[in-house]
Amino acid sequence: MRTNFFAVLIFLTSSIFAFAATSDSKPPREKFVVVLDAGHGGKDPGNTWNGYIEKDIALNIVLKVGAELEKLADVKVIYTRKTDVFITLAERANIANKAEADLFVSVHMNGHKSQAQGTETFVLGLHRNEDNLEVAMRENQVIFLEEDYEVTYDGFNPNSPESYIGLTLMQEEYLDQSIMLADLIQKNFTNVNKRVNRGVKQAGFLVLRQTYMPSVLVEAGFLSNKSEGAYLNSSNGQSAISESIVQAVKDYKNSINLGLLDGIEADPAVALTTEPEEQPVDIYDGITFKVQLAATGKKIDPNPKNFNGLREVSRSKEGKLFKYYYGATSSYSQIKDLHDAAKRSGYRDSFIVAFRGNDKLSVNDALKTKMK
Repeated sequence: MRTNFFAVLIFLTSSIFAFAATSDSKPPREKFVVVLDAGHGGKDPGNTWNGYIEKDIALNIVLKVGAELEKLADVKVIYTRKTDVFITLAERANIANKAEADLFVSVHMNGHKSQAQGTETFVLGLHRNEDNLEVAMRENQVIFLEEDYEVTYDGFNPNSPESYIGLTLMQEEYLDQSIMLADLIQKNFTNVNKRVNRGVKQAGFLVLRQTYMPSVLVEAGFLSNKSEGAYLNSSNGQSAISESIVQAVKDYKNSINLGLLDGIEADPAVALTTEPEEQPVDIYDGITFKVQLAATGKKIDPNPKNFNGLREVSRSKEGKLFKYYYGATSSYSQIKDLHDAAKRSGYRDSFIVAFRGNDKLSVNDALKTKMK
């Protein structure tokens, strides 16, 4: 079934990890920055069905989300627009990039000639079906409202499938984080708001080509559906939607452990040790297991005071992200003990990863390797 929202396919883009920090001497930023993007605006109304106007509803929801997030002392909120103005796709990207944002959330409403209903959240990716491609094409056509769009977007043609080739490659390193947030939002819509779940989807959105951070585009429902349109246009409906997005952002922020990386001063007396009491016997030949604590754009000195007292923390740069690992061993039983230690120290969402040399592989594949 095709969705039909017009324009401003905006941007899912923001960055949980587009930090410019390149030196250990640079103090970590104190606040988690969220860029909120109300889709459409000004001369671009978005979907208009049954008297409901997408640009107005999207703005109302974004302002509610922002008001709640601004109550958090460690969160900074930036808006691409707070009034009824037209913002180009390129400028939306610039706002997120200049802010070095940790997260980007764009809010939209769907529309269709049928009585389709439900919520779906998009991340940048390959088109899994023809409908997703058409959705991206339709949203990207907003650039035709911009002056000199041929120059701004390097000759990109929203109506040409060939223009989408390679569009997603630059965002691959943020895909996992984007999917994580999208899934949290969809679960809240489904379990808390009792909405029809149309799932987390991928498609090629033009604006993402110009940003470097995990991002999501929320389609909060169908204005074209009689009952859902009324819900989206109501104060109660907009409040419920915003609460689900706010909670998802909070859960996401906690899950990536950025808060635990900022300014932690652990008591050396309670610092954890990773030295085994005896030599493990389950050694996997050529395999190194580690516990991943966090992935972020921040370059942080991997010493115990910055990681809640954990010793033997290492840092590795993968693409634009710095990943922080705890421990390094070829023993699976030992890495499980280290994982338990990481969770006890506050890294509840940490997980075990495996390497063969410099190549990452699944833990299941690693465990199929012959032991020494």
